[in-house]
Amino acid sequence: MSRTPTIDSCTVETSDGVKLHTTIFKPNPYEDEEEEALGEEISKNSSWVVVLVHPYSILGGCQSLLRGIASGLSRKGYKVLTFDMRGVGRSTGKPSITGFKEIKDVVAVCKWGCENLSVNKILLVGSSAGAPIAGSAVDQVEQIVGYVSIGYPFGLLASVLFGRHHKNVLKSPKPKLFIMGTQDGFTTVKQLNNKLKSAAGRVETHLIEGIGHFELESPAYDSQMVIFIAEFINSL
Repeated sequence: MSRTPTIDSCTVETSDGVKLHTTIFKPNPYEDEEEEALGEEISKNSSWVVVLVHPYSILGGCQSLLRGIASGLSRKGYKVLTFDMRGVGRSTGKPSITGFKEIKDVVAVCKWGCENLSVNKILLVGSSAGAPIAGSAVDQVEQIVGYVSIGYPFGLLASVLFGRHHKNVLKSPKPKLFIMGTQDGFTTVKQLNNKLKSAAGRVETHLIEGIGHFELESPAYDSQMVIFIAEFINSL
């Protein structure tokens, strides 16, 4: 077992002057030096930073919802960044209804991570409404080499708000993983599959039987999300 991650905070400024409250999760060394295989895993994973994008700001989304996933990934040796998008918590600015201004937030945090954490590979992970926002940033940062969605809102009602984001992630050639519960209230399995038919590049799905949208976001599934994300990174 690894120690509890080292957790620091900083402020990241966007291209339009918004200041984002950002949290950095860094892995600690293993207490048992004899766990050589695990030590090698930590070393291999140290070239990555995982950037987590929280659910819809206007409905109370914030970075603390992703703390469990961030801690779990850090224990596996990954550096992880979470942040409050504009207008949330201690971040300045105002949230946008459609999430287009927030793309700048994602890009800024990704670039900050590469410049300050000695990494050259980013996995971008978006939860709920954070998934379309993150998806629109995938091709805006060269170091982003993969994308994971947790409960992407592809359904008709959600598309009123986020539909203009869809093409950005679907046209990206970068590898993509979509995780969803089969009882997601915003997107049906059929809607998900229909959307992904047009997706470029490598596309994978993980469907969790009988689970709804907000259940998937709950702490009860954090450890499972960590496993899916880590397996996806190892395949890249």
